[in-house]
Amino acid sequence: MDGISDIKTRYLAAIADAPDEAGLEAVRLAALGKKGEVSLLMRGLGAMSPEERQVAGPALNGLRDEIADALTEAKGRLADAALDARLASEWADVTLAPRPEREGTIHPVSQVMEEVAAIFADLGFAVAEGPQVESDWYNFDALNIPAEHPARQDHDTFYMARSGGDNRPPHVLRTHTSPVQIRAMEARGVPIRVIAPGRVYRADYDQTHTPMFHQIEGLCIDRDVSMANLKWVLEEFCRAFFEVDGVELKFRASHFPFTEPSAEVDIRCSWAGGQLKIGEGDDWLEILGSGMVHPKVLAAAGVDPEKWQGFAFGMGIDRIAMLKYGIPDLRSFFESDLRWLRHYGFASLDLPTLVAGLSR
Repeated sequence: MDGISDIKTRYLAAIADAPDEAGLEAVRLAALGKKGEVSLLMRGLGAMSPEERQVAGPALNGLRDEIADALTEAKGRLADAALDARLASEWADVTLAPRPEREGTIHPVSQVMEEVAAIFADLGFAVAEGPQVESDWYNFDALNIPAEHPARQDHDTFYMARSGGDNRPPHVLRTHTSPVQIRAMEARGVPIRVIAPGRVYRADYDQTHTPMFHQIEGLCIDRDVSMANLKWVLEEFCRAFFEVDGVELKFRASHFPFTEPSAEVDIRCSWAGGQLKIGEGDDWLEILGSGMVHPKVLAAAGVDPEKWQGFAFGMGIDRIAMLKYGIPDLRSFFESDLRWLRHYGFASLDLPTLVAGLSR
């Protein structure tokens, strides 16, 4: 066993000089493979006397372990070097400014939400928000919607699944943003002027309906509020939003459980040449629903209907976005088509204001 030191020195030097993992594997096979030099020496232990094995056994085991450890260390070193080389060759400066053609744009729905908020802020309305998963009470009962109303059926409303044996009232994906009115009156009291934009959900899907869409509700409660105030607010909104001076609205009697009296609102328009023009022509286009808040709705929010009254209105943000910007299909809003977004999108820094203009 006098040659063990020479063997160790030779193989450790070969490992250090190996240029790659293939070279390391060749060294491993030469030393520790089935027919490797160290393996053959260890097989010879059986022919030795017990006294010789006591000396040669630990020496050969130590030699094998030292060579194996050196191979493992060298393999790790080569792998690290290869990774460093790859990182250096594939390196990119992520701090570089984006290419102009890859700048993002604001989605039309987000743009219209900002436009509507800017208009109503100028009219003294604050923005209120509420949960998208609502209790049955806030979504229906507090808004004077009876149990037999079609909107409460499974084919129109998304009900949340409940665990077995749960007898609590169900929760729903809110079907309108009207529940925010109740929550706002509970939290802020009256008098109050708020708008409530946000996502709503209904079981419908076609060219003008999607299962998820966007609405905005408006609420004004005070002691001497009337339908005349409602008419003025809606006229001012339409004039600013559609950016036309001449706006004519027509109020048609309707029925909503949460308002009394209730009215659908149409706006004068023209479809001459297949192009929609607001404020002119002999046609009328329905744009929203409105009315005076029902006394039962005020009572459900903890407001005394003998002392307070007010109006409410609601409109589809996606719908008025389609009308203003000539978007033909509601489903396009949610298809994530980059070509569509580049065509209809708005510059991210062009914030709408009444002074500088809503849509630039």
